[in-house]
Amino acid sequence: MGIRLAVIHRDFEYRPDLDGLRAVAILPVLLFHAGFTSFSGGFVGVDVFFVLSGYFMARIILTDLERGSFSFSAFYVRRMKRIFPALFSMIAVSAVAAWFLLMPQEFRYFGDSVQAAAVFTSNILFRSESGYFDLSSEMKPLLHTWSLSVEEQFYLIFPIAVFLAFKFARKHIPAIVLTVALLSFGASTWGIVHAPEKAFYLLHFRVWELLTGVLVAIAPAPTFGPRGSLALAALGLLAVLLAVFGYSPDTPFPGIYAAVPCIGTALVIYAHCRGGAIGRLLGNPVTVFIGRISYSLYLWHWPVIVFLRYGLGHELTTGWALTAVAMSFALAYISWRFVEQPARFGVLSSSRIAIVGVSSAAISSAVAFGFIVNGLEGIPQRLPEKARTLYQATYDESPFSSKRCFTDSNGEGLTPDQIRRGDICRVGLETAGEPQFLVWGDSHAAAIAPAIDIAARQMGISGMFVGRGSCPPLPETDFGPAGAVKRCIDHNSAVVSLIEKRKFAFIFMVGYWPKYVHREELPGQGIFFDPRVVPSRTDWSVPVRKGLDATLTRLARQGSKAILVMDVPEMGFDVPEALARAAASGRSLDIAPSLEYTNRRQALARRVLSEAARSSGALVVDPMRAICDASRCHAMREGTVLYKDGDHLSAKGAESLSALFGPVLSRMRESVRVSNR
Repeated sequence: MGIRLAVIHRDFEYRPDLDGLRAVAILPVLLFHAGFTSFSGGFVGVDVFFVLSGYFMARIILTDLERGSFSFSAFYVRRMKRIFPALFSMIAVSAVAAWFLLMPQEFRYFGDSVQAAAVFTSNILFRSESGYFDLSSEMKPLLHTWSLSVEEQFYLIFPIAVFLAFKFARKHIPAIVLTVALLSFGASTWGIVHAPEKAFYLLHFRVWELLTGVLVAIAPAPTFGPRGSLALAALGLLAVLLAVFGYSPDTPFPGIYAAVPCIGTALVIYAHCRGGAIGRLLGNPVTVFIGRISYSLYLWHWPVIVFLRYGLGHELTTGWALTAVAMSFALAYISWRFVEQPARFGVLSSSRIAIVGVSSAAISSAVAFGFIVNGLEGIPQRLPEKARTLYQATYDESPFSSKRCFTDSNGEGLTPDQIRRGDICRVGLETAGEPQFLVWGDSHAAAIAPAIDIAARQMGISGMFVGRGSCPPLPETDFGPAGAVKRCIDHNSAVVSLIEKRKFAFIFMVGYWPKYVHREELPGQGIFFDPRVVPSRTDWSVPVRKGLDATLTRLARQGSKAILVMDVPEMGFDVPEALARAAASGRSLDIAPSLEYTNRRQALARRVLSEAARSSGALVVDPMRAICDASRCHAMREGTVLYKDGDHLSAKGAESLSALFGPVLSRMRESVRVSNR
């Protein structure tokens, strides 16, 4: 009886304050995504929605179970009517915009996300797309559907679980819900440290937030008066607002930090405040209206922001951000008025067959769309021929970046054990006897390795390659955030063991040196790069200098000659994409930043390497002179696109630099001949 009284007692009375609470959830999300920095924690609005969803689902299901009228089919048909029409309308319009604005690789990502959104696995997809070379999350038009997937996965499991618990363990439902919520909360708290992407995206790390709403729904009805209700609601709203204005994207999340907005939301729901300032704030017509269109507003705001960025080619200025907000509201109203409302209350809304049929057709079409886009590799035929040709450099990746030769930043690929055994890729002639040199570094090493490979073949000598993404050839060196340094320890330790075992005569050391001495990439690197924005001048070079000196001393002690390879100039733009866009619109293909900009960015790193070479006797190879002239560096040369993205050479670009390595490899060959006499 406790559950029945707690749920039914306050079930079917319309609560305008909850629509107002939806407005409190959606507005910070919208303004945060639009770039208004005052709302630095606006992402917690999603957590407010999670608590509300759990509350409403528990009310609906438990009330129907109490009355003996619960039906799984009726429940899911209601969910279809509520969720599918606006969702698939947004996806369809986004697909049209994506056709005209996205480059092939981006369009493939989009096709994947359409499929995932249609079958409610977006959270799983986007969690898996968090790798080093993946498209920036800010440029994925359907990224926001991850939260809908979490909710839909909850809707699939929760009704079955509640039905079984109601039938076989009715008295223990509160204890069961509380236990599962605490376990999930514990996992989430653990996850933000040990598996942050999983903790953010996956249901079992988030379900405690939805179950917080369930606990409110099954709690005994409040007995306090209007003053107590007002105080509780004020406390809850304050907690939500503290998170909205006090958190930032750097806040470890969800975990314990998510408890603040979630518990705050639960207090507002439980308080059921009808009067006072809180009641007027949540129950006024404007707030209630925003709450009613909040689902459509959530659906439309993110594609609007992403596609505006694509069209403009830069981050939103304040004026464009306000435009994005206005467009989001306009589309949300249209969606609510002409899609959501007719779907829920129109002529066809009473026909289960029609609802299921249309929903099935929408899902099938979205899945088919994804397969077609992927099967046709992003449909590059959409682009003019010249743009299509330039864009192909995106796929011109070094063979040394493959998992057979390289370990990515997530640890996939070569293992430390393989490295210690010497089970790594060869460079140069494989039949030239014992390898004489090792190419060691990060993804920039993998990118430039084809140049060394060609030059070594021409000289008739052999070497080996080993690399890992975001791991410079600097063992036991503090070169960046603690997590980045930690994941490189085992890798570099294995490389050092290999060097000591093989006694390589020469070691090429290659890295993304400017990133390590400044601990930053170029501002806005990618589609938002703007060479007018001065790059970071922050000097983090001291630990890099120490690590480099220690490594060079260690190599010299065992008789290995180091060859320091200066970094290639960073282009800032994703080069093939920027060239293709320029070609498609008839703009200049001269997209590289000025030589002055590049020199300013590279100066500290080049000084660190030059000084280390002078003090240790290491050799230096400098790609800058082959890529830059007296006025600027070049993204293309003689029709060859030199880069596959903003800072990694394309395979053909690297091959065109092979002559740079001729002198040091010639010296190496002579050294080998002398030692063999």
